[in-house]
Amino acid sequence: MLVVLVEDSAPVRDALTAALRAAGYRVSAVGTGTAALEAVAGPEAAADPPDLVLLDMGLPDLDGVEVCRRLRARSTVPIIAVTARGHQQARVLGLRSGADDYVVKPFAIDELTARMDAVLRRSAGHVVAPVIEAGPVRIDLSRRVVEVSGREVTLRRKEFDLLAALARRDGAVVSRADLLDDVWGFAPDDPGREQGLHSLEVHVAALRGKLDAPGAVVTVRGVGYRLAAGESTGD
Repeated sequence: MLVVLVEDSAPVRDALTAALRAAGYRVSAVGTGTAALEAVAGPEAAADPPDLVLLDMGLPDLDGVEVCRRLRARSTVPIIAVTARGHQQARVLGLRSGADDYVVKPFAIDELTARMDAVLRRSAGHVVAPVIEAGPVRIDLSRRVVEVSGREVTLRRKEFDLLAALARRDGAVVSRADLLDDVWGFAPDDPGREQGLHSLEVHVAALRGKLDAPGAVVTVRGVGYRLAAGESTGD
């Protein structure tokens, strides 16, 4: 079983690597968010995909929440956030960004491996993020490529993340609040959420314009949006 360990502190990374290997896991240890994305969704990962990611949330190049969100957009590999950020808001944000569990430092290695086993049991049979089709829209979540009727469409990062968040719900309605959490990373009590709602509406409008596929992004009044195939938007 292959575990990707993402930890910026070399002493902690080395100690955890040794402990996990002693417990019977194979470990690929990296120290940055960029390296984590490559280890999980890069070309070499296709030949030997990881079974689980242990993700430190305090990384030198990318915020751990952003790394978690990007990993989740590319793969369904189980993720456990391993961090010193123990307050409730940090835990909620980590879980909402795609983590399957949250372990606060310091911890006993027995607790960590027990949580790893539990997460792996719950997510047995995980697969690489799929290609999702909704009418003429084709979304390759792993490659972050979008095509409409065979024509590739260039999206900004937030526009793609918004489309991916809708695509992963398989046609279900996604509330505005969930989109603000998942795509923008707003905490429930963040004072910027009101401005975030305006940004969400602007990005939805921009996404619809670029897709040029009427009915692809459906507004559910008073709730949020969903991805559908060829329906009226209701706007």
